[in-house]
Amino acid sequence: MSQAQKSIKKSKPQTTVANAKPRVASYQNYINGEWVKASGGETFENLNPADTREVVGRFAASTEDDVNRAVEAAVDARDKWRKTPAPRRAELLFKVGEILMRNKDALAREMTREMGKVLKETGGDVQEAIDCTYYTAGEGRRLHGFTTPAEMPNKFAMCVRQPVGVCGLVTPWNFPMAIPSWKMIPALICGNTLVIKPAEDTPLSTINLVKACVEAGIPKGVVNVVTGAGATGAALVGHRDTRLISFTGSTETGRKVASVCADRNAICSLEMGGKNVQIVMDDANIDLAIEGALWGAFGTAGQRCTATSRIVVHKKIYKQFAAKFVERANALRVGDGLKDSTDVGPVINQNAVNKIIGYIEIGKREDKAKLACGGEQLTTGEHQHGFFIQPTVFTDVAPSMRIAQEEIFGPVTALIPCDSLDNAVEIANGVRYGLSASIFTKDVNQAFAAMNELYTGIVYINAPTIGAEVHLPFGGTKATGNGHREAGTQVLDIFTEWKSVYVDYSNKLQRAQIDTENL
Repeated sequence: MSQAQKSIKKSKPQTTVANAKPRVASYQNYINGEWVKASGGETFENLNPADTREVVGRFAASTEDDVNRAVEAAVDARDKWRKTPAPRRAELLFKVGEILMRNKDALAREMTREMGKVLKETGGDVQEAIDCTYYTAGEGRRLHGFTTPAEMPNKFAMCVRQPVGVCGLVTPWNFPMAIPSWKMIPALICGNTLVIKPAEDTPLSTINLVKACVEAGIPKGVVNVVTGAGATGAALVGHRDTRLISFTGSTETGRKVASVCADRNAICSLEMGGKNVQIVMDDANIDLAIEGALWGAFGTAGQRCTATSRIVVHKKIYKQFAAKFVERANALRVGDGLKDSTDVGPVINQNAVNKIIGYIEIGKREDKAKLACGGEQLTTGEHQHGFFIQPTVFTDVAPSMRIAQEEIFGPVTALIPCDSLDNAVEIANGVRYGLSASIFTKDVNQAFAAMNELYTGIVYINAPTIGAEVHLPFGGTKATGNGHREAGTQVLDIFTEWKSVYVDYSNKLQRAQIDTENL
């Protein structure tokens, strides 16, 4: 169970005594156009990871019955929404973007309270949702198919997109509005209805996105949200009427999702782990590379699937880079993301702390690897009620070490020396994941060689491994996913199916591949 769910209990009236704690806001599921309690009447608490004494809100602990009702609502709304002209759907979605823009600052603050990352990052998270909405709304007047010459005379051939139907969306806690928008908005523009199950650690930001849909006038039943723990997501993934499941999360859970979808022949889109690399060649702008590595490794406290968890540095500049990087990492200020002085916020919960500290201990035991800075949980003073870990750097790491192979998902990075571009690329590709990679170099030949040889879904030149933009496809190779892409126009291939159409206006039977002698 998530640490955000400290207690699951029957909803009770709030106390009104003079010395009572501030009233905690309660949030409900949104099913068939109504905000409703969980059928069992139970709730769970969402805690601020920077100060667990603060309850961000109480949310519906949904049951399988709640999921069934939400899916039923999506099924009932499916045909009407599908038949709504795509340009009209786009107009409503554009309004969603306008609403998010109007409320951006407030939404960012609420996200920092529930997720922990600093305000400039949560503002970026909301902006990503805004960008996704504006960009995808434009597809309402495109959603291109194509025409092609037919092989028979007096015959017209084309293909068009059609929605898949009801989509089940399961989203993570690290980008609690951006990633839901990546799934919800394309699904809607394509004419699908949906049920979304946000991460139990960060349900508020997704509910805020759904509220924007409601305010914009999205019809009832088209968008539904159910909150809860893993069992809620499992019920959604296994429901016979969800034609498509889009999941972002851990590789372990993603495999289970894929197995369930395979059993019932559902479409499945997976976005999972990463072990991303920043390569720094000997001709690189070292100061720029350090800035990039700091942002890539410790932005969002390292809790990004694209986080820079490996830094491969040419031996000629390795000592210089390592010394400067460690000095800068040591100077990063860890604290509450709502404070302007904070550089790195908390990690999400106690389970995350345990996993990250566990990997740091593994790193300490690795032969020859050196703990250059950090490595501790902060538990005193302003940090005593939160989940704070020092930015941590290991140097002299070998590519085969566990801390260089396994996803840690925290503020921990490993410096690995290399002696050539070929060696760097070999190290970069030598992990099970293939999401994001970057290279810092002034040599255009090396840059293009790396672009060609790095086997990842995203490559950056002279920039860190984070910073994807919504108009390009997002996703990875190997164990990172199952080949689908989010964002860009490529996401339309997840949420639509192709229909080929043949129009014969010859007024006679023409048999393709057979009547060729009459051509």
